[in-house]
Amino acid sequence: MQSLRQQLLDWFAANSRDLPWRAGYAPYHVWISEVMLQQTQMERGVAYFKRWLKRFPDIAALAKADEEEVLLLWEGLGYYSRARNILKAAQVLLTEHGGKIPADHAALRKLPGVGPYTAGAIMSLAFNEPYPVVDANVERLFARLYDIEAPIKECKKLVWQKARDLLPEGEARQFNQALMELGALVCKPKNPSCGLCPVIEHCRAHRQGTVDARPVMGKAQKIIPIATANGVLIREGRFFIQKRRPQGVWANLWEFPGGQIESGESPEEAVVREFYEETGLVVGGLERIHAIKHTYTHYRITLHCYFVSLLNGKAKPTLTAAQEYRWATPAELMAFAFPAPHRQLIEYLLADPGIRIQNDS
Repeated sequence: MQSLRQQLLDWFAANSRDLPWRAGYAPYHVWISEVMLQQTQMERGVAYFKRWLKRFPDIAALAKADEEEVLLLWEGLGYYSRARNILKAAQVLLTEHGGKIPADHAALRKLPGVGPYTAGAIMSLAFNEPYPVVDANVERLFARLYDIEAPIKECKKLVWQKARDLLPEGEARQFNQALMELGALVCKPKNPSCGLCPVIEHCRAHRQGTVDARPVMGKAQKIIPIATANGVLIREGRFFIQKRRPQGVWANLWEFPGGQIESGESPEEAVVREFYEETGLVVGGLERIHAIKHTYTHYRITLHCYFVSLLNGKAKPTLTAAQEYRWATPAELMAFAFPAPHRQLIEYLLADPGIRIQNDS
C-alpha cells in the first residue's frame, strides 16, 4: 500500500496538468471547478471556469448576482439546477460565513447543492483534509486495480472505502488528484496507456488480462427519443421569445415557443398548435429552418424548427406556459440564457446575416 501511494504521488508531481484552480487551491476556485467538471470535459471546463472567475472573482460578487446572469454564464453546461444552487450557496456563505468557505465538512454539506463528493473535494483539495474523492476516473482506476467483477455502480461503498484506506497522512490534496489525473490521462475508458502506468505492478486486471473488461458497466440505460417543434416569429427585426416558469425542465430559461409532437401529428401541425396553446397567437406561413439534435441524460431530443408568421394580426400574447415574453433583437438574444438546443438554433440563424432577421413577419 505504501509503495502504491508513493508511486502515485511521484507520478502526479511529474505529470500534473497546469490548471487554473491549482494555483493556490483557493476554496472558492476548487468549489466552482469541481461542480463544473462534473458535467464537462477538462478543456471546456477550463474555459468556463476562466470566464466565470472574470465575472465573479469571489463569493461576494457571486452572491449579489442576478440569477439570469448566472444562468447565462452556465449556458451550455446543462444541469442548470447546479448553477442555481451555486448562487444560493454563495448567498448563504456571504450571510452566514462572512463570504468564506468553511473548512468544516458538516457545514459544507448544509450548503445548497453540496453533496458528499463536492464536500470531500473541497475538504481535501482546498484544505488538505483526509477526505476521499471518487469520480468516474477513480471508479474506473479502482475497477482495474482491484479487478472488480461486479458492475461498478453497485460497488460505490467498496470503492469509497478503498479510496479512504489509501489516503496517505497529510497528502490528501495531492493523492486524490493523482488518482483522478491517472484515470483521466492514463487509465482511460478506451485504449488505456498501460505501458505508461506508474502502478501497473499493482494492477490485478492487468495481471488477469481483463483491463478491457473493466469496469463492468451493468445494463445500459434506455435512450428515449423526443421530437419537438418550435416556431421562430420575427416582427420588425425582433424575435419573439418567452421565459419558462421557475419550476420544471429548463426553469427560468428563455426559449422559442413550441413543444412535443403528439402521436399522429406532423411537426408543422405541432408548431401551430403549441404556439397557440402557449401564447394565444395564431400562426401560419411556416418555413422550415433546421432540425436541431441534442442529447440530455438519457433523452435524445430533435427540435424541428420553423419560421412562422402571425395570421390574426394580434401581437400581444396571452402566456400559458411562460412567465414573461420579449421581442428581442439579434444582439439581445446573446444576453439571455437559453437551453442548449435553442442556443444552437440561434447560432444557426445568426450565422447567415441575410436570413430573414430583418423581415417583418
